[in-house]
Amino acid sequence: MDLFEYQARDLFESYGVPVLAGIVADTPAEAKAAAEKIGGTVVVKAQVKAGGRGKAGGVKVVHNGDDAATAAEAILKLTIKGLPVNRVMIAQGAKIAQEFYFSVLLDRANRSYLSLCSVEGGMEIEELAVERPEALAKIEVDPIAGVDLAKATAIAKAGGFPDELVDKVAPVLVKLYEVYKGEDATLVEVNPLVLTEDGQILALDGKVTLDENAGFRHPNHEALEDKAAADPLEAKAKANDLNYVKLDGEVGIIGNGAGLVMSTLDVVSYAGERHGGVKPANFLDIGGGASATVMANGLDVILGDPQVKSVFVNVFGGITACDAVANGIVQALEILGDSATKPLVVRLDGNKVEEGRAILRAANNPLVTLADTMDEGADKAAELANA
Repeated sequence: MDLFEYQARDLFESYGVPVLAGIVADTPAEAKAAAEKIGGTVVVKAQVKAGGRGKAGGVKVVHNGDDAATAAEAILKLTIKGLPVNRVMIAQGAKIAQEFYFSVLLDRANRSYLSLCSVEGGMEIEELAVERPEALAKIEVDPIAGVDLAKATAIAKAGGFPDELVDKVAPVLVKLYEVYKGEDATLVEVNPLVLTEDGQILALDGKVTLDENAGFRHPNHEALEDKAAADPLEAKAKANDLNYVKLDGEVGIIGNGAGLVMSTLDVVSYAGERHGGVKPANFLDIGGGASATVMANGLDVILGDPQVKSVFVNVFGGITACDAVANGIVQALEILGDSATKPLVVRLDGNKVEEGRAILRAANNPLVTLADTMDEGADKAAELANA
């Protein structure tokens, strides 16, 4: 889960990372009040989860409340990289002497953490990495040892900080790592980390990505979700504890096990090339249990997608046998009633497959077509979606 800048700022402040005052505003009037409360020069910053806000006109420096209101009014009308601006942050201004860069992130390839650090901040870090890679230090961080003051000092020195700044910067890097570890983040980035004219080190702009798999340890993270921007189908699936991802296609997919669902997506894509170019409409893994309730919730989400023209249920019976899956499908269609109107192709295999197929044949639901193999089922589902 990516956080907005103002959420990252608040999180940093709670861990003792030095930041400037910031107040969010949803209207020009609120922006004016916030600017007057902070006082002096402020920066009106669009709150969207995208880079390049300054180039898009989403960041403006102003010197009083009236100008803050005018700037907020203009920014709140913007769409930046396809994202509408619904909120701004009024941030306290700073007299910047130097800009730096720091981040710590999950290095999946090496199963470790990685710190990126440079005395040259303020620009797109991707550009720096390409144009002057030697200016960006990449330091592995042991997940067990973490970042203490000694490690932070080594990171700052590797990033090119002069000796007179290392002692100032290193403690802030320790605090930023505490945010990373304490919140189960996969990314904590500050660009720029600045030195002000009066000698302070401040985190002016933060990006934080939280690991949703660790959400059970952080009940407060739920309040950070941008529910207004969430896809309604994905939100509905999440509420029912379903592993669902919406895609841009016409064939709804239900399977048990991530590997099987991924394979099903591929097979449906190949079959769709023969039937008008139809594609998978979603990823939906119902896991090991295929009860009537689970199946009904899954079908309810998929059938609620207006793009879906047919559904392919591809299940391999293991711990949950095929007869239980078949009963779940039959009962799910009964639960959904008239809201179930799109054809279902069902392929069962594995434990008690014959019993499962017999249950579906006996139910004789006009929406259900049985398939013996995955290829056959994918082809039929694609054909029905294109009909």
